[in-house]
Amino acid sequence: MNVLKHPSFFRPANHSSSAPPLTNSSPPTSRPSSSNGVERAARPLNKLSLSGFRRSSPSPSVAMNIIPTTLVQDGSYLELLNLKLSEAVSKALAQPTGPAAPNEQLYGKRPIPAGRGYALGGFIASELKATQDSPHLRRAIIRTLHRPLSVLLTNLSAHLVPLLSSPAFQHAPPPSVQSPNLNSSQSHAIAIATFVGELLETFDEFELGTDMDVRGDGLKLIREGLVSLINRVVGPMIGTIRNQLMPLLEALERPNSHGSKAVPGPKGLPAYHPSIVALQAIMPVYTKAITRFTTSAASQTTLATFLISIVWRGMVALAYRPYVPASPPTSPGLVPVALKKSRGVTPPLTPPPARFNIKLPPSRPPSPTHIIPATAAADARALFDLLSLLPRPMGTNESTRLAREVVDDAFEGLQALPDLLDAVHAIPAKIDSQERLDHVARELEILATKVPLLIALPVVLQAHTNATSTVVVSSLIGLSEAQYRKECLSGFGRAEECAITVARRVQDVLFQNPNVYPLYSASNALTDRALNDGLLCVRVDSMQAYQTATIEGLERNKQEVI
Repeated sequence: MNVLKHPSFFRPANHSSSAPPLTNSSPPTSRPSSSNGVERAARPLNKLSLSGFRRSSPSPSVAMNIIPTTLVQDGSYLELLNLKLSEAVSKALAQPTGPAAPNEQLYGKRPIPAGRGYALGGFIASELKATQDSPHLRRAIIRTLHRPLSVLLTNLSAHLVPLLSSPAFQHAPPPSVQSPNLNSSQSHAIAIATFVGELLETFDEFELGTDMDVRGDGLKLIREGLVSLINRVVGPMIGTIRNQLMPLLEALERPNSHGSKAVPGPKGLPAYHPSIVALQAIMPVYTKAITRFTTSAASQTTLATFLISIVWRGMVALAYRPYVPASPPTSPGLVPVALKKSRGVTPPLTPPPARFNIKLPPSRPPSPTHIIPATAAADARALFDLLSLLPRPMGTNESTRLAREVVDDAFEGLQALPDLLDAVHAIPAKIDSQERLDHVARELEILATKVPLLIALPVVLQAHTNATSTVVVSSLIGLSEAQYRKECLSGFGRAEECAITVARRVQDVLFQNPNVYPLYSASNALTDRALNDGLLCVRVDSMQAYQTATIEGLERNKQEVI
């Protein structure tokens, strides 16, 4: 019994009796738990050590809240972020895999695929959102963005400069019906601009680079560099299309007397101006190309400038087109005299078959197709429809909303021009009734106020009321036609600057002629509109320069009259 109760022979000889070996395995069930007090004390120590190890491991939710604050203090988080950003920039500029299209490969390289700018911007956005509204951490992340984004800007510039200086980009023809696709140099340049535009959407979302950048913490210089890359690509490519459209729009000022080619069709088919016919063929191609060029918000200003310039040039050409009254169509051929004689009361003798065959043609000739040259109003409506196909600036962003409003105002003026042209050209040469005269004046006042002032004036002055001749605006203010167009009709802004001075001079001249009451009333309404709406917001120096030139011209006219 004593031997079984104290089994000392089970213990190793080299261990002390007070410190039995600790094992992770549980003791046998046959051994009583109260047989050794030391073993009972060893088990709680083993359990405490394991439980203490488990408690020291933090939960994932606590780690997400502690890591940003701790890493900002010791700098390890920013170092890791810098490495990740550098890796993301390298992946964004890496060559894509897979086959390339024939017109996209340049020196064995492919353009940057679409969507990589969104991927890089999404990574930056995720890090900025993780700051949990901590301004210090946000500022530290923005400072960390400087180096990788500067490297990105340098690499993009190095890729873009050879493309912009190559003859394939500088002297490339605009897209046409025969070749609507871009060449490889243009495709690579547009890919870089698209990538930058995608990245700048993240800048706009978090307002990066829009601050005053007093302490140098912002990304203003990097943002300006990225925007410059887009403008260097989009500006020349849109300028090439603009140079192709301007001659067509300037040609609209010549009267459409001959029309275009006669094609079989119903009678009364209007023949548009040759410029309108050319625009109908090329405008869908230009629309697709410009839509591809101006996908970014940074290119919306260039798009707005382009649209305003072509709309203004078209309005000037149509407003100053000389009015040519439409000639009535030629009457159909008269009935042959022989047929008229055959309708007598006494029928003649039956002629021989040969004579009968000579008198009657073998088949009735087709009726001629009467193609009427389109009026200036019809061409204006067609031009509005064609230019409406082009994309307009995005109105969703705060930075592009003003550009969209200006473009919409320009298109509204072009849309209202055809109604004014129809109303002026419909005025009869003689108006005997005062009631009819007042009605014409009110109609012109309503329609003319929807069009820019210096566009409405030449249209209103085309009305031949009471046998008066057409008045030229430039002759009324004492300037030559070329000087007047250069000083006053260079664009919407300059036209608004000169509107009041020109309109008042026109009023003074028309007021002296009692036979042009509708013209005077319409021009008076235009001047009142400009004064009440505050359209004349100009610098004093530019207005004084124009007024001085106008006064000198008026004095020259007075001396010539004397």
